[in-house]
Amino acid sequence: MDEYTSTVQVWELSCPRLPAEVARARRWTRDILTGSPHADDAALIVTELSANAVTHTTGPAFRITITRTTQAVTLAVTDTGGSPTHPHITHPDEESTHGRGLAIVTHLAAALEIHHDTGGHTVTATLPAPLPAAREAQPC
Repeated sequence: MDEYTSTVQVWELSCPRLPAEVARARRWTRDILTGSPHADDAALIVTELSANAVTHTTGPAFRITITRTTQAVTLAVTDTGGSPTHPHITHPDEESTHGRGLAIVTHLAAALEIHHDTGGHTVTATLPAPLPAAREAQPC
């Protein structure tokens, strides 16, 4: 029977490339990860990556994939292309109001991967599963 059970859970959400969809993606992520210690970090990561997809591409949509295993929560945002540049980490000056998104994601995530092809870009961030809480010594 074990071959029919899985500890992997996967959710996907497709969004039109509209600014209002960034907030919907954030709420959806929080709803999916309710009760997880990663819910807030994941919501912030999805917000940053979704905002990048809306701001820096011209494709009609973007897709979010959340994969949850016993080892990690993986968040991937895929745009549908239409950008002359690829996602990359920048270091803006203090006066800049943009350009910190991927740096924030890098700080929050254990791993960050950026893939691009003719169909668009996928940015994947991984949050490791929390360590089990230390058990207090119990009297015998």
